[in-house]
This record gives sequence, C-alpha cells and structure tokens, in this order.
Amino acid sequence: MPGYFAFVFAILLGVRAASTEAKELARIYPRSSNVLGPSSQLFLTNGVVSPDGFTRSAVLAGGSFPAPLIQAQKGDDFTINVVNQLVDESMPIDTSVHWHGISQLETNWADGTSYITQCPIPANRSFVYQFNAGSQTGTYWYHSHYSTQYCDGLRGPLVIYDPDDPLGDTYDVDDETTVITLADWYHNSSIELGAISTQVFPDSTVINGLGRYSGGPSSPLAVINVEEGKRYRFRIVGLSCASWFNFTIDGHNMTIIEADGIETEPMVVDSLPVFPGQRYSVVVTANQAVGNYWIRASADLLNRTFEGGLNSAILRYEGAADEDPTTEEGPYDLDFNQSILTTLDSAGVPGTPEVGKADVNINLIPGHIGALFNINNVSFVDPTVPVLLQILSGATHASQLLPAGSIYELPHNKVIELSFPATDNLTNGAVGGPHPMHLHGHRFWVIRSAGNSSYNFDHPVMRDTVSMGTQGDNVTIRFVTDNPGPWFFHCHIDWHLHHGFAVVMAESLSEAAIEQGNAVPQDWKSLCPANLTSSS
Repeated sequence: MPGYFAFVFAILLGVRAASTEAKELARIYPRSSNVLGPSSQLFLTNGVVSPDGFTRSAVLAGGSFPAPLIQAQKGDDFTINVVNQLVDESMPIDTSVHWHGISQLETNWADGTSYITQCPIPANRSFVYQFNAGSQTGTYWYHSHYSTQYCDGLRGPLVIYDPDDPLGDTYDVDDETTVITLADWYHNSSIELGAISTQVFPDSTVINGLGRYSGGPSSPLAVINVEEGKRYRFRIVGLSCASWFNFTIDGHNMTIIEADGIETEPMVVDSLPVFPGQRYSVVVTANQAVGNYWIRASADLLNRTFEGGLNSAILRYEGAADEDPTTEEGPYDLDFNQSILTTLDSAGVPGTPEVGKADVNINLIPGHIGALFNINNVSFVDPTVPVLLQILSGATHASQLLPAGSIYELPHNKVIELSFPATDNLTNGAVGGPHPMHLHGHRFWVIRSAGNSSYNFDHPVMRDTVSMGTQGDNVTIRFVTDNPGPWFFHCHIDWHLHHGFAVVMAESLSEAAIEQGNAVPQDWKSLCPANLTSSS
C-alpha cells in the first residue's frame, strides 16, 4: 500500500468557529482555517482519518474531510489551482474536480468531468480551474469526478453569497457555521467497493464530517450552535455517494427557501429528503427552550436507528449543558412535496405546455443487466479521448463521438424534454433506486416529480438534481440548449455511475467547437497524452 502513511492528518471536524451575522461575514477576509476563497490552492493529499471512529486512509482536499468550504460572492471569478499530491494506490490517484451545480456558461472545459470535459489530472501535476458563475448564487458543492474517488473523501461544500438576497430578511445568521453536510462513509476503499457488482452499503452516516458506526466507539458528534431567538439559514448539502437522508431537527420546523442554488417560495416542512447531490437552504428559528436537540439524518441504506448517536448530530442552544440530547423525534405532519415546491419569481416552463411537445423529446429508460446499469440498453463506458476533445478534433455529429450509443446530440437554442421512468421492479430494470439524476451545465424545470402523476407547466421548481422516484413514476424535466458543450447526465449514486448509469448530452456541437476551441487553456491540452491532442 504505497504511501499509506505519507501524509497523516488527525481529522475530527466538530464545531466550526464563532458565529457571526451572514451578510457581514460573507464579506470578511481572511476566513477561518477550513474555509477557502474563490481564488485558492486546493492541495489533494492522502491522510489517515477517523470521522466515525474507524481509522482509514482517505483522499483529502485541503487536508480534511469534508473538504474545506469554498465561499464566494455573486459575480466572483473562480481560480482554483488543484494540486494533485496523491500517492496511496489503494485508491485512485489520478483526479478531476467537478463544481456541482455551477453551469459553466462558456467554460465547459472547466466542468471537471474526467473523460467528458477533460483528461484526468495525473499525480504530481496541477491544473487551474477558471470560471465565473455569473448570476448564480446559493449552495453548491465540489467533488472528484474521476472513477469513484469522491467516496474516499474528496467532497466539500461551496457557497456563493448574494448581497441582495431577495429572501435575506427571513434569516439572521448565514455563515460557515450554518453549513450542514450530510455524507455516507465507508471503511473500505472505493476501488474495493467499486468491484462489487451488487448493492454497496455504507458503514455510517457523518454530519459535518462526524458520526458513529454500529458497534463502534462513541466518537464525537457534530454540534451546531444556536442562540435563542435567532433565525438561522442552514445550508444542507447532500455529499453522499449513495445514501439519501431524511433530515429532521427535533422540536423545530424548517422553512425551505432554496433548492439546488435557486430561491424558492418559502415552504414549511418538518422533514426533508436529501438525495446525493441535492442542496437545500432552510430557515430554522431557535424558538425552543434552551437545551440540546437531536439532528437526525436517517439513511435509506442503513438501519433506521438513532441509538447511541447513530445518524445524528446535535443542535445546541447557547447556555445549554455540554451533553447529549434527550429529545424525542416527531411527530411529523408537514411532509415535503416537491410537486408543490415552486421557484421564486419563476417564469413559465419554455415550449408548448403539453407533454411531448418540446422541440426535442427524449425518453431515457434505465436498466440493469448483470453487473452493469444502462440507459436505453447502452451502458456508459469512459472513452479514451474526452468527448470535448473529440469535438475540438473535428467530430461534428453524435455518430462520430464515443462512446457509441451514449451520446445524444442536441440542437442549439431549443427546448429539450427528458423523461426517465423508474423501472426498479421490472425485469432487467434499474435496481437500487430511487436514483438521483444530475444534469451538468444546466438547471432544469421539473414538470413531473416523483410521487406525482400530473404535469406542471406553470410554476414548477427548478433544480439540477432530481430523484427518479419509484416504480410507476415518470419524472420529466425541461431545459433550453443555451450552453454549448458535452454535458454529463447521470445517476449520482456513484457506484451506479461507475457501472454505466450515464449518457452525454452533446449540445450545439458546432457552437461548442468554436466557443471552447477559443477558450481551452494550454494546460488543459497538456493533461492529455500528446497523441490525443495533436489534431485539436
């Protein structure tokens, strides 16, 4: 196990630094030690961590799991130099970093998706990602997009603050202490687990990098500190590789004001399902008696238990004792319903308001045969040449792009409708759902949500990651092809992606060739072997 002890970090992330008002803190520099700005060096190293009490080598960004919070202001330019110092070959040592939810308008090359928009960054090399998120604000995250590497630890939150937040008067505190990451954790390396052809189960749930596993020690739990009477914007980030979580806070309701980086009309809930890749902002008022309250994140792939602090963190009021809560869960009467969640001040859905009446309509049927997932009977396999490089090398039609059968060519400035029926219970159906589907390069309108048979063309939610639901669901989305380039569309259960659950939307090929041909830096080309880039 070469390099196993090359870089040793004792990582136990607990309460982050002192609380300050969000609108002031978001403008303050320098930041705390585990927070980066939009222009930063991101060092990737191997280190020994024990987030749930079990010690293992991991892939760390900035020396920690989760990776450091990246904070930015609306309109900031991002310049992130990713320095690959990975040495532990029990896990992948090549890498790339994807900025999940950032549309990458005109910067498809910086999307960070290995074999789609770039060659991987080899060990002992660095690469600078440069992009501007434009008008995008809200809650995002970043993670490895090479093999199953992010399951080994390379995943962290990213927040773009809006000084003119239209919902800013609904909360008092919004800073690094109010970011809550939900993740599953594994005691084995992703290379070992990726070789398993059946269901892969995590060992624990960790909240803000801390948790416990069944039969393990009573290791520290994350503590979220609040002050009685204040309103907190909790930014909940689904960093999971596979598990989805039902998130609750004993004794406290939550008001949703953001989904996947887009403001929503406020919706009050007392429980919230968070799928891998999804993010929400919820406003929680500290209006209960001073004390300690359980934060619960029950995971679909683990036993639904909170005994001994499993799947839990602590909400602690100022003045409360430093002890575990004794609060009881429930009752839950305010269920989340995505079909009635609406985007704030959203215009109507583009195109003719009838099912199947967009400019381009594609039905993507997921399946599973043997060890592999597929979409429309084709399992995705990484091409040897990144799709973007193929386009820059002269490919002008999907028929000329690899991998064959997994590329869907989309015309420029058209309305696209994608439907993807859940097939869990069918012969050769896509087992292991619900599957969270993520589209790179776009936010989309969810015109039919899981658990609902009707269509909403008037005022649906917009987001970038959506659950496919269960048997009988036919989740349907729309978006406009206004961002040329190849964009990955895949299941965000990383084990499923690893086994073929993906396609590429090759958008506006001629426009992409011109736009990206003029944009890609020389360092981008140098990531690929010389024989691959000689004709681009």
